[in-house]
Amino acid sequence: MLSEFDLIKQFFVRPGAGRAELGIGDDCALLRPTPGMTMAISSDMLVEDRHFFAGEDPRRLGHKSLAVNLSDLAAMGARPVAFTLALALPVADADWLRAFSGGLFALADAHGCELIGGDTTKGPLNICITIFGEVASSRALRRDAARAGDDIWVSGTLGDARLALAGLRGETPLAADALAQAAQRMHLPTPRVALGLALAGQGLAHAAIDISDGLAGDLGHILERSGAGATLDADALPAGPVLATQDIALRRAYTAAGGDDYELCFTAPAAQREAILAAGVACGTPVARVGRIEAERGLRFVDAAGAPLDLRLGGFDHFVV
Repeated sequence: MLSEFDLIKQFFVRPGAGRAELGIGDDCALLRPTPGMTMAISSDMLVEDRHFFAGEDPRRLGHKSLAVNLSDLAAMGARPVAFTLALALPVADADWLRAFSGGLFALADAHGCELIGGDTTKGPLNICITIFGEVASSRALRRDAARAGDDIWVSGTLGDARLALAGLRGETPLAADALAQAAQRMHLPTPRVALGLALAGQGLAHAAIDISDGLAGDLGHILERSGAGATLDADALPAGPVLATQDIALRRAYTAAGGDDYELCFTAPAAQREAILAAGVACGTPVARVGRIEAERGLRFVDAAGAPLDLRLGGFDHFVV
């Protein structure tokens, strides 16, 4: 049986110097910010049977655990630097830990993000990561910066992760190959770090948020903080390739309020349209213009012809079943 310190040393301590002055092995890590930069810090927790199914593949789980945190940095336009990991395990299983840490570090290495500390204990499976990034304070993409007249954009596609969940729960019948394709979006989200860096670094966007709990709910946070409203074109929302084959009611519901997409929603002045499209191409990330920020409070939906839609959609709430 692996002890706490054995499992840390075997699966989470890596050779070589990183950004941290002092990393794993002391009471605290020591991390020196780059001069002129502000630290961006975020935490996300994944709980078994709440955020992922029991028995989830550990390599995919390692990827997703870090991806959801990288997505938060992307939404601020921050460059990843380091992260900590707090991990509760029912049992210290070497095969599980090897796969989990493999998925975790593969994504960490892709973004130059170093594990610098954390904690482990025995208990129900629970994964909590705190991530640290850097951004010039004047360029951070904040939720309170949307302005009336801004375009609303989203990256990538929406809804396939929610469709996969519906398929796995038996709510929506899906062929096995379609379910497997949609489930890739749920299990292995792609954090849009490069796009977030471009939007902030080039001063293209005003406000941003990552879409974790559904576009309607997450955009609602921008509207609340910015004291604004918005109109969304429900038929301009870019459906994932599997969701795009479903009926229009399901497409509208899952693109607007599906959750687990980990794409970016951001607002920007109309004058930046061409530059934003070019940034998307340069980052290899499609972007779509889907609505407009307005002075009138509230979130409204229209169809492709501009006719109002009565869509009563909200975001995911962790305390509502």
